[in-house]
Amino acid sequence: MQGRGMHEAADMDALTLRDRLASGAFTATAVATAMLQRIAERDPAIGAWTTVDQGVVMAQAAMLDAYRQSGRPLGPLHGVPVGIKDIIDTRDLPTENGNALDQGRRPSDDAVLVARLRAAGALILGKTVSTECAYLAPAKTRNPHDPQRTPGGSSSGSAAAVASGMVPLAIGTQTGGSVIRPASFCGVVGFKPTFGLIPRSGVLRTSRRLDTVGTFGRTPEDAALLADVLAGHDRGDPDTVPAAAPRLLEAALSDPPVTPQLAFIRTPAWSSIEADCAAGFSELTAALGGACDEFELPGIFSEGAIAHRRIMLAEMAHNLRHYAARGADRLAVETRSAIEEGAAVNAADYLAALDWRETLYAGLEEVFERYDAIITPAAPGEAPLGLDSTGSSAFNVLWSLTGVPAVTLPLLSGMNGLPVGVQLVGRRNDDGRLLRTANWLVRQIAAIG
Repeated sequence: MQGRGMHEAADMDALTLRDRLASGAFTATAVATAMLQRIAERDPAIGAWTTVDQGVVMAQAAMLDAYRQSGRPLGPLHGVPVGIKDIIDTRDLPTENGNALDQGRRPSDDAVLVARLRAAGALILGKTVSTECAYLAPAKTRNPHDPQRTPGGSSSGSAAAVASGMVPLAIGTQTGGSVIRPASFCGVVGFKPTFGLIPRSGVLRTSRRLDTVGTFGRTPEDAALLADVLAGHDRGDPDTVPAAAPRLLEAALSDPPVTPQLAFIRTPAWSSIEADCAAGFSELTAALGGACDEFELPGIFSEGAIAHRRIMLAEMAHNLRHYAARGADRLAVETRSAIEEGAAVNAADYLAALDWRETLYAGLEEVFERYDAIITPAAPGEAPLGLDSTGSSAFNVLWSLTGVPAVTLPLLSGMNGLPVGVQLVGRRNDDGRLLRTANWLVRQIAAIG
């Protein structure tokens, strides 16, 4: 595979590329070469990667090709390149947590999810940029659609790498809005599964009650393909539960038995919506007609953002305090301020905030009794101009707090022609249904034209 064929491989969605690799049309070595060439061409302007080791990549590819030639069964991701957020441990590449204090850190073991990727035959392409400690301080990554705009955060590198065609799949994490927001700003599919679906052993902990591993791809099927491999119980993560494999890809590819019904919800964050984004959602919901109703959440849901912040910062203060002790002056002001604010949260307020998770989810259950999914913005609008902020997570924190699955689809655009994500939210542990509904929505919008 040379020239045009190499570019073809780099431009494919993950599911198509997987099938071409499985058929023998492409070798893992050829795909690795194509991806490394694409990174060399595009990453200097985007800065999505913190580590790409050509020797490590090509050695993996050669091993995968040798495995295929042995005639043994292929894994579900055989030869498919994946980018790994730089807060997730990898034994053969540095994991620096976006933090100067961890510069040069080399874990001795893979995170559980990385071990699952290797077992599935994935090609670990490299480590993608994370903001410092997966919080708010902007890192070097720029938006592929406009380098003067933020790519979002904290999974900035993962979203930008997929959006710019440097990798078909990538892994990120979300504590507030760190998968859905950058996916929206960069114009890719971002999937944050039900809390606890994907294990976090070997992933930097910021907030045990909120941290969720998510996936990036070009289609809902891509996101499902990757999440299928990662999902499942891990004794090292007490928030995962023994359960049957979710079979997310199978669900995402299936047809809904009846026309899905969506609930358009503005949420308490609606006051921050940009005019062009609001207009886009008005057109979208009108086009969906009887498949979409407007639904208003009770005013009590305004407590969600407050509860989320208290939980997140109190747990960050606990989990990241060792950084402050080692070198507070080397931390970004955003990280230091979060640790300080979290340390000041009293126990009564923290415990009360935890109670809001189930209280608010009980209200959402009433919505899911009547609707397949909630439809709502993924962000206030297009990626903001400037690189001193990663943008607002106002449209994400409620879903992170309540632990429900969410997926954003690049279906709208703003006044500057930049992507605007449409976020679908589902019931806990009904991730497959959510992805099936997402796929249905993509087809509906395509059919509308």
